[in-house]
This record gives sequence, C-alpha cells and structure tokens, in this order.
Amino acid sequence: MAKNREQMSSVDREKASVFHSWSAQSTINPFMVKSAHGLYVTGEDGHDYLDFSSQLVNTNIGHQHPVVVKAIQEQAGVLCTIAPQHGYEARYRAAELILDHSFEGAAKVFFTNGGTEAVEHAVRMARLHTGRHKVFAAYRSYHGATSTSINLTGDPRRWPNDTGSSGVVHFFGPFLYRSEFFAENEAQECERALKHLEEMIYFEGPTNVAAIILESVPGTAGIMTPPAGYLQGVRDICNKYGIVYIADEVMAGFGRTGNWFAYQEYGVSPDLVAFAKGVNSGYIPLGGVVMSEAISQTFDDRVYPGGLTYSGHPLAVASAVATIEVMENEGLVENARRLGNEILRPGLLELQTRHPVIGDVRGLGVFFAVELVTDRATKEPLAPYGGSSPAMGELISAARAERMLVFANFNRIHIVPPCITTDDEARDGLERFDRALAKVDHYYTGAI
Repeated sequence: MAKNREQMSSVDREKASVFHSWSAQSTINPFMVKSAHGLYVTGEDGHDYLDFSSQLVNTNIGHQHPVVVKAIQEQAGVLCTIAPQHGYEARYRAAELILDHSFEGAAKVFFTNGGTEAVEHAVRMARLHTGRHKVFAAYRSYHGATSTSINLTGDPRRWPNDTGSSGVVHFFGPFLYRSEFFAENEAQECERALKHLEEMIYFEGPTNVAAIILESVPGTAGIMTPPAGYLQGVRDICNKYGIVYIADEVMAGFGRTGNWFAYQEYGVSPDLVAFAKGVNSGYIPLGGVVMSEAISQTFDDRVYPGGLTYSGHPLAVASAVATIEVMENEGLVENARRLGNEILRPGLLELQTRHPVIGDVRGLGVFFAVELVTDRATKEPLAPYGGSSPAMGELISAARAERMLVFANFNRIHIVPPCITTDDEARDGLERFDRALAKVDHYYTGAI
C-alpha cells in the first residue's frame, strides 16, 4: 500500500487512510483544502471559496488571523505544554478575559479540550452541586458527541448512541414556525413552552432534577431564536425548584449573535456556561465551563472528581487570549450585530420574496438559518428530519459551483460567516446564495 500512495490522488489517499466523522465512509467525497485566509478557503484546485460556514461555525475571527497566529508561535517558543496542576500566565489571563465578558457572579473557568467535554463537566458539576441526577435537555438540540453529551442531544445522531441516557429527560423548546403547542404567536409559544417544561419537571419530580441545559440560541438544530421571556422563564423555574441552569454557548458564544454570549441578548444569568469554538476561533482545540460563585464554592473543600491532561493547554489558551483581544480591539462583536441587522436579515428576507422554497428566515448577528420547503402552506421540508434529499444535494453542489462553502443540516442552510465579514463580502455571499437557490426553485410544488 505504501508504495502505491504516490500514484494516488490526494482525495483517494484521504479516503483510504482517514476515518471521517458522522459519515458512511464509502459515500464521502471530501473537499481538499490547501490553505485559508480571512473569509476564504483555498482548495487544492487553486480556487478561493467564500466560507459562509465558518467551518463548523467556529472561525469567528476568520482564518489565519496574523495576531493569533503570532501569539501561538510566540507561546510555542516559550512553553508548548505543561501539566494542568501547574499555573501559568496564559491560562489565568484567558480565564480572566472570559470572566470579564461573562455573567455577574461568574467566578472561575474550568478548561476542556472542546465543547462536548465542556458539557460533560458542566453536567457533572451540576449533579455534584445539587446531589440530584436528572438533567432536562431540548429535543431540538445538539450538545456534543461523548457519552453524556450525545444522550443530552435531541437530534437523530443520538438515536444509535442512546444507551447511556439514565437521568436524561427531553422536552420541546419553543419554535413557533413548527410549534408543538398550537401557538399562533410568539407570546403563546413562550407561555405554552414554559408550562410544558414545568409540568414535565413536576412529573419527573423536581427534587430529582439537577439541571436544565439549553443552547441559548440552538445552533445545529436550526438557529431558533427564543421568544421574549422564554429564557427568563427558564431561569425562574430553575430558581423555584433549586435547579442548575446550564447555558450551552459552544456555537452561539463569542460574538456569533452580536453578543459576547447569546444569553446576554435575553438579559439572563445562568449558573454554568459551556463554551468552545469561537473562544479562539478553533485555531487549537479549546473549550471550558464558566462557573458561578455558588457552584465554584461547592468544591472549595471537596475534591472535584474530574480533569484532563490538556486542560488549559498553553498553546490553546494563548490563542484564546489573542482572539478575545482581537475581538475587543477590532469591534467584531459589534460588527456581527450590525451585519445581521443591516445586511444579512434584510438580504435573506428579500431572497425569500423571490425564492418560494424559503419557508422561514431566522437568526441574529452572523447566525442565521434559512429553512427550505416544498410548500409554504404545509411547511413540507425540502429534506426529511434526520436526512438529506436530492434537492438539498443539488443546492449544496450549486453553492460549491459558486465557490461558496455553506453549513447544511436536513432542510436548512445556515448563513454563518465570520464576525470579520465586511458589508461587501456579506452582499457577495448573498448574491452567490441567490444564484444557487435558483437551481432548486423547481422543487417547490405549493401555491405561490
């Protein structure tokens, strides 16, 4: 095999040697990347592709930001790795910056290698803090791929892994476009979703419930911005029953919604916050948990039974310090908010007037979803829940032909460019998406 590798194409070598996640291996055809810069990914074909996916919605400051690359290089020249029981400047500086942008009462940061581990440890902390076991999570959610987090996840990726869900209870969160509560407006959806949640807690036994974990704005599940008052209602329920409120900000955090954290858009303070992705734009694997003072104090004189060899890895936290400082200095959180309000939302709504397959547009900041349907009246999705379709395949191919990378899930395209995006780049992306949509308008069968 080794002798024949040089005769194989790079994509064939990739497929022969690398096991790809979330994939049937015989069906994959990975896009081969040579390099990246700013908003653009350069393929091995030599062409630049506009990255409106931010990869997995994590390159919030774009690709290869020189300040962050330099910070990683400088840290590597001083200290590449050290055991987590030791202390060092880059780690406490990263923790301080994260706490500075967190909720009032945020006390400490526990560092992990990514978002799924952040969720695992947030849940462990909540269970130990309360002495309870059950954790509530929404059906329309994604919380990670390790043992606890995949069972908390609501989407179909949980189904083949659903063997360790002891203590996990799923519920329906608010989503007016596909309401489970027969609501006619946002106020009804909020009220009925909160009533549903509290009733489920009542029937599961409030004194058994350790935590409610919620993506402040669900990401992979569809970027459903919660109705006004919903997150505050969850906070009130948690206060009423002594339940820990965990905000999963892995995808929505660090500027994505035009806020440092998405929960800030709704004026609430959680007890624990799981973060990753945007904290350093994914340049080096990093995640963590922001802990309230009350939960932190639980472990002042009690050993916390958890840890990671690479917790607060020097190169990772150095990149986080540089990333957060870049976001502060370049006003990227404010740019994301303005871009959503002035360019992305109006631009996507205008596309909806011309492309009948667009059933719904929702989001904020640089965090939008376009839901695609074959009939606006019935809301029949362009691809089934948990799967894809020829129509979605054609749309993704059309976007690639426009030299544009998009984030697709089921019957949705997520419009999630980096926070550094300029007005002209945003308009360019919308124009490319417009042309791609024209290739699938013929799949619409409903009345116009």
